[in-house]
Amino acid sequence: MQFYKEENFKKTEIGEIPEDWEVRELKDILEVIRNGLTAKQNKDKIGYPITRIETISDSKIDITKLGYVEDIKQEDIAKYRLIIGDILFSHINSEEHIGKVAIYEGKPEFLLHGMNLLLLRPNKNKIEPYYLLYLLRHFKQKNIFKYIAKRAVNQSSINQTQLKHLKIPLPPLEEQKQIAKILSDFDNLIGTINKQIEVLNKAKKGMMKKLFTKGVFEHKSFKKSEIGEIPEDWEVVELGNEKYFKIIMGQSPPSSSYNKEGEGVPFLQGKAEFGNIYPNPVLYTNKPLKVVDDEDILISVRAPVGDVNIAPFKLCIGRGLAGIKSNKEKVDNFFVFYYLSYIKPKIEYLGGGAVFKAITKKDLESIKIPLPPLEEQKAIAKRLKAIDDLIEIKRKEKEQIEKAKKKIMNLLLTGKIRVKT
Repeated sequence: MQFYKEENFKKTEIGEIPEDWEVRELKDILEVIRNGLTAKQNKDKIGYPITRIETISDSKIDITKLGYVEDIKQEDIAKYRLIIGDILFSHINSEEHIGKVAIYEGKPEFLLHGMNLLLLRPNKNKIEPYYLLYLLRHFKQKNIFKYIAKRAVNQSSINQTQLKHLKIPLPPLEEQKQIAKILSDFDNLIGTINKQIEVLNKAKKGMMKKLFTKGVFEHKSFKKSEIGEIPEDWEVVELGNEKYFKIIMGQSPPSSSYNKEGEGVPFLQGKAEFGNIYPNPVLYTNKPLKVVDDEDILISVRAPVGDVNIAPFKLCIGRGLAGIKSNKEKVDNFFVFYYLSYIKPKIEYLGGGAVFKAITKKDLESIKIPLPPLEEQKAIAKRLKAIDDLIEIKRKEKEQIEKAKKKIMNLLLTGKIRVKT
């Protein structure tokens, strides 16, 4: 496949495009555009599978989130059944989700088009369905749908008429297919990396279960404890045990002290900037109130609770976080970090309140952890850190590919770079 830089452009109502491209309205290249079947749905898998607004996921249809309908007319089955290449468009949603799209690839084999999603059925003699899919995703990234949507209190909407008259750049059909193939190859590569990360995370989860109950050294005898069976020479301690830990509850400094210019101390209000192991603060404060040091453990204490990170340097923490300082002569911070991430579901259970979950200092102090001898703690943490390092390599690889895809997608869909056909 060969590429070349386009030199000849023409001015149009949607901006400059290559001279041999057209500007067309969506209605000119679609066979069908319509709303979905309005029918009462169930999640009990009774009747016919049907799409719901939640089924749109990363440009594909998430078959785990389908609804089901019973007692529908045969003419409705024929009218609303999806065919391969159909595109579903989220036209009634929050502003963040308006304009999301997914393409039907034939799985499940029988699927009906449900309400709150517009069906776009491309005329395959005029437009390649995957080209249209990527073009609409490109429009979403450029916030184009935001300008044509009608806004209400909690959601936005785009009606059929507005979408029918949406103007798009249209290369020759064969070039559309080549563009779609290039971008699909990127997506397939990203999907492969996602599966690799999923496998590594599954292996890490299994490794945690074994390491936190059997240890890494050879143990001949085990004992029952309040957290389950553990090696005989391990202890069980609470985070409130001052011999081993000190808990610092966060307190937000005055908002007038916040800045992004690097003045003062990096500041975290909650877990929004958490990474896999370390956070990436974007705010600073020149009036810090509660401070943690490098390698202290950070734990989210307000919804969502239980997420953990390690402080990479001195940080100010707000009320959404708590810091856990360890006695380094007895405790390895990374061991505690990994154990707390392992028992996150139990920590979430500590959170009280139906609407707003939060855990208190007393809750934190009551958390029990196994404590092997320091040498074994370090050995366990080292093994888990090794698999985390592999996951991080894969995440960075995925990030680079996504950046490359975004760049080439912009160049191909604007015609600045062309594909020889």
